[in-house]
Amino acid sequence: MRQQEINYWIAAMLNKHERVSDLNITAGKPLQVESDGILVPVDVQPPVEELTPFQTEVFALNLIGANQRLLRDLITRGSCDLSYSLNDEVRFRVNVFHQKGHLSTVLRKLETNLPTIEDFNFPEAFNMMSREKNGLILFTGATGTGKTTSMAAILNKINQERPVHVVTLEDPIEYIHPHKMATFNQRELGDDFDEFASGLRAALRQAPKVILVGEIRDRETLEIALTAAETGHLVFSSLHTIDAGQTINRILGMFEHDEQEQIRNRVADTIRWVVSQRLPPKIGGGRIAALEILCTSLRIKDLILNGETEDKTFYNVLKAGSTSNMRTFDQHLMDLFEHGLITEETAITFSSHRSEIKRGLDTIKSARGEKTSDIDALSMEEEEEEDPFFR
Repeated sequence: MRQQEINYWIAAMLNKHERVSDLNITAGKPLQVESDGILVPVDVQPPVEELTPFQTEVFALNLIGANQRLLRDLITRGSCDLSYSLNDEVRFRVNVFHQKGHLSTVLRKLETNLPTIEDFNFPEAFNMMSREKNGLILFTGATGTGKTTSMAAILNKINQERPVHVVTLEDPIEYIHPHKMATFNQRELGDDFDEFASGLRAALRQAPKVILVGEIRDRETLEIALTAAETGHLVFSSLHTIDAGQTINRILGMFEHDEQEQIRNRVADTIRWVVSQRLPPKIGGGRIAALEILCTSLRIKDLILNGETEDKTFYNVLKAGSTSNMRTFDQHLMDLFEHGLITEETAITFSSHRSEIKRGLDTIKSARGEKTSDIDALSMEEEEEEDPFFR
């Protein structure tokens, strides 16, 4: 298999379906793409009904090329990350990994157009984040929920409005930011630095005002990020947590019991925003971002310093914090349902508290004059079956 054939497969996979997000190359399956969150097969000529282990291996090794670092990672760690460009038109974030003795490859399509806050209809809170001068801003959620896109939209806003130096540490570089009002230096893991912690430590000597760390993967990176935020830098990063409250608790949980008082004070002083993301399917096709937003406030700081209780939780503070641009997933999902963007079933599936969102959805449906229950009437089943005792 030659490079031209591999590029033909990639091009065919991109063109066969709309809204392709991922390309999947796995032995024993046909060529597959993920479209709107669902894997679908792709036909090519000549046909490939099932990929052989040899085909998947050749495909992967052609993408890796002669890069010794990637080959070493693949052998020692079982997987490697890289970026790949198709004829300088489409870029991909690529992961090659071992499974059952074979190589598999997943290519995530990267958008070439820089996202904007306006185009994605992101809330006003995102504009406020772009104007922050220091502190830590975290975006959280599962892989593929749009965290990178959201951060890129805010950095794009900073680029348009602020004459500052921005350093990004990414794995790999996804959105390429041209120099506008800001000056951008974008560094890629593996090629430009070896670990996020060392890259972030070096960034502190590169005189940036804004730093983006692709992901906080360990305590060392978190500690340096907190130090950067404490010393006047605005730091963006991401975590794999399911909601805003769990994000705070995950950060605190990285430290020992005897360190809790100090870390709680540091986190309370440095956290500015936490945005958690989910991507439910949209009516009519595609997906839409559901956002939970936490903004630092006196009540949030009190929860960070003293912990949650049965009555005082991050969820309850977010729910009551609309005047501070805060909201829960459930509130945003109800808003999306009210505006006809998602179905009732989707809202319930992606919610955090099902009983609560069901009550909210019933209120919306009642205001529309729609049925809120499948049960129209209750009656005694008197005549359906007699009890033989009373015959």
